[in-house]
Amino acid sequence: MNDDTKTKPQLIAEITQLRHELAHVNLTKEEQSIELLKSEERFTLAMRGASDGLWDWDLSTDKVYYSPRWKSMLGYEEHELDRSLNTWASMVHTKDKDFVLTRVQDYLSNKADAFEVEMRMRHKNGSYLYIRSRAFKVLDETENTPIRLIGTHVDITKRKKTELFSARNTKILAMIAKGHPASKIYDEIAYMYEERHPGMRCCMLILEGDTLLYGGAPSLPKAYCEAIHGATIGPNVGSCGSASYTGERVLTEDIDTDPKWASVKHLALPHGMRSCWSEPVKNAAGKVLGAFGMYYDYPGLPNEEELNDLVSAVRLVSIIMDREQNLKRIKELAYTDELTGLSSRAQLYLSLEKRIKSAKESNEHFTLIYLDLDNFKNINDSLGHDAGDTLLQMIATRLINITSHTHTIARLGGDEFCIILDTQEQAKAGIIKFAHACLEGISQPVFLSSRRFIPTCSLGIAKYPTDGEDLPSLLKAADTALYAAKDRGKNVYAFYQVEYTQQAEYSFKVEQALREAIETETLSLEYQAQTSVETGKILGVEALARWFHPQLGHVPPTEFIPIAERIGMIRPLTQWVLKTACQQAVDWRRSGVQDLRMAVNISPSHFLESDFDQVIIETIKSTGIDVSKLTLEVTESAVQTNKANLSMFKKLKALGVMIAIDDFGTGYSSFASLKHLSIDVLKIDKYFVDDMVNDEKSTRLIKAMIEMGQKLGYEIVLEGVENDAQFAMLKQFGVNIIQGFLFSKPASAKEIDALLPRKVAL
Repeated sequence: MNDDTKTKPQLIAEITQLRHELAHVNLTKEEQSIELLKSEERFTLAMRGASDGLWDWDLSTDKVYYSPRWKSMLGYEEHELDRSLNTWASMVHTKDKDFVLTRVQDYLSNKADAFEVEMRMRHKNGSYLYIRSRAFKVLDETENTPIRLIGTHVDITKRKKTELFSARNTKILAMIAKGHPASKIYDEIAYMYEERHPGMRCCMLILEGDTLLYGGAPSLPKAYCEAIHGATIGPNVGSCGSASYTGERVLTEDIDTDPKWASVKHLALPHGMRSCWSEPVKNAAGKVLGAFGMYYDYPGLPNEEELNDLVSAVRLVSIIMDREQNLKRIKELAYTDELTGLSSRAQLYLSLEKRIKSAKESNEHFTLIYLDLDNFKNINDSLGHDAGDTLLQMIATRLINITSHTHTIARLGGDEFCIILDTQEQAKAGIIKFAHACLEGISQPVFLSSRRFIPTCSLGIAKYPTDGEDLPSLLKAADTALYAAKDRGKNVYAFYQVEYTQQAEYSFKVEQALREAIETETLSLEYQAQTSVETGKILGVEALARWFHPQLGHVPPTEFIPIAERIGMIRPLTQWVLKTACQQAVDWRRSGVQDLRMAVNISPSHFLESDFDQVIIETIKSTGIDVSKLTLEVTESAVQTNKANLSMFKKLKALGVMIAIDDFGTGYSSFASLKHLSIDVLKIDKYFVDDMVNDEKSTRLIKAMIEMGQKLGYEIVLEGVENDAQFAMLKQFGVNIIQGFLFSKPASAKEIDALLPRKVAL
C-alpha cells in the first residue's frame, strides 16, 4: 500500500507512531523534524484527496500550519494567510470562538476524550461557512503533555443550511398553527431565506385595496420600509408594486436601469439595493393578497435555487396572509353589522367599556340612547323581509347623517339601534334636541315595494354615571327607558327613571312566579253565571282564571294573561284552565245540574298553532264533557281573515264545540270577519252597556248590534249588566242572555254551586 491510498485514520496513526519512535532513537532534533515533516506531507496529500483541510497547531508557539485545501475552502490562495492562531481567531464567528476554545481546553486537559466541533468561519467574500473540525493531540513523550494539535476541516455548509432551513420551516409552521402574530412569522420567514442565501434581504407587503402595507422586512432599512408603506400599486411601481398590480412575477436585474423602478428607485438606491425579484402572493382562489420580494446589493437575476425559494417563500407567506384575511373578515363579522355597516353589539360593548373607563378617569359624563323602530314587524309581515332589510339600511344612513363622527352608532339586532353621545352634548337641552332630531329624521317618508311608508321610532335615554356606573347597569337603564317610551305611545323619547327599574323588576318577579304557578297548577278558577233574560235561570258559566301569590298578592288576569303569552306559558295555562273547568262541568252534571254550558277563554295565539284542536280533543276525552256544552270564547283580535285563523275555526267547529266572539264591538274588523266564520255567540262588550241608559248613541249601537246578530242567527250575550235599568232595556231589545254583577259576581265553584238549578229525582 502506498502513501496515497492510505486512509486518514491510518495516516494519523502513522504520524503518532513516528513521533513515539523518534523519541526513542538517537536522532538529532533536526533529523526528527525532517522525518516528521515527510510524514505530515503524506497526510496533507491524503487530505487533499479527501477534500478535507488540514491544520497543525504548535501549542508552544501558537504557530499554525494551514494546508492549501484549508485555505481554498475559505476562498484564499496558498500563499495567503499568516501561519498563526490569530488567523483562525479572526475568521471564526464571534459567537462560536469561545465555545471552540473551551472545547480545545477540555480535550487537552483530558476532560473530554475527543475533539469535534461545528463552527462558522468567514469566507473571503464575507459570507460564513459551517465547518466541522476534528483533531488529535500529540504528546511530549518525556513529560506526557500536549505539544501539538493536528486536525481537519470539512465544509458542511450545505447540509447545515438544509438542517437550519428545515428547523426554521418547522418552527414557522408551528407558529402558524399556534396563531402567533403575523408580523413575527413574517420576520421568521425572512430570516430563513436570508440565512439560506447570504446577502439576500426579504420583504413582505400586504395588499389592502390598491395600497401596499408593510408586513415584514427585518433586514431592510427602516427608512425604506416606511417609504414603501402605503404605496399605490401600478404597472411601474417597482417590483412588488408591479407584481401586485399584474398578478405576475417581476424580476428586476438592475433597479437603477429598470423602467419599472424609474419613479421609485430613489427610495432603494441610497440603501444599496440594486436588484429585486418579486412574486405576487395569492390565495387559493387566485386573489392577490400582497407580494414577496428578495433584494440584493448587486445587479443580478436569480439562479435556479433562488427562484425555487422565491416560489416556496410565497407559498408559505400566502398561508399567513390568507389566514389574516380570514381573521379580518371574522372580526368584521363580529364587530360590524353586515346589513347596515354600523358597529355590532360586540363592538358597542367594547366601545362602551372604553368610554366608561375614560369617563371614570377624567370625571366626564356621556349619554347612551336605545332606539327601536315602532311596529317594524308589520313591515316584515306585510312587505317581506327584503323590504324590512332595505328599511333598516335607510335608517342606518339617516342615523349616520344625524349624528356626529364622534358618536358611536351600533345595530344591536333586529330593529334595535344604540348611540353613544359624546361629552359635548350632556346638557339635558342638548340631549332633547338630539332626540328630536332622531325622531324627525327617522320619520321622513320612504318607499318600500312601491308603497309610501312613514317609519317612526322610540328612544330610551340613560346617562353615565347618574343612571349606571358600569356596562350592565347602563345598558339596563337605557333599555328600561326605551320600554317606558313604548308604553307612552311610541314615537317619543323617555329619560331613565328609577321607577322604571322598579317596575321592570316587579315584572320579572311576576314572570318567574307565574311560570312556577302554571307549572305547579297553583292558580284557581272562579265562575260567573250567564243568565237567561226570559226565565232568570243560569244557562251557563264562564270560567275565569285567578292568581293569588303569597308575596305579590292578587294579580289580575289583565296583567298575568299577557305575561303568560309573552313568556310562552299561555298554552300550558290554557290546558290547565280547560281541563279544570270541563272537569267541574262534568262534576256538576253528575250532581244533577243539567244542560249547563261551560265557557272558556282562548288566547288568539292558539289559532296560529296547527295542533291546537288536539288540545280540545284531549280535554274532551280526559274529562268526558259533552262537547256541545263547551263554548270557546275568543276576542276580536282572533276574528280576522287570516287563513291560519280560519283553518283553526273550521277544525274546532268540526269537533262540535260552540264558539263565541268575546268583547264584540271593540275591534275594527269584526263585521268584515263574521261572513268568513261559522260562530254561535256574540258577546257585546261592557263598554256599550255602561252608558246605554243615559247615552242615546250607545243605546242605538247596542240595539243595532243585537238586531244584526240575531238576524245572522247568533245567540246574543250582554256583558257587564249591573243594574235593573240596564236589564229592563236589554230585555226590551230581545237579548237572550246577560252576564254581570246584577245576577252574579265571579265566585268560587262552591259559591256558584248553590245557585245552579238541579233536576229533582222522581
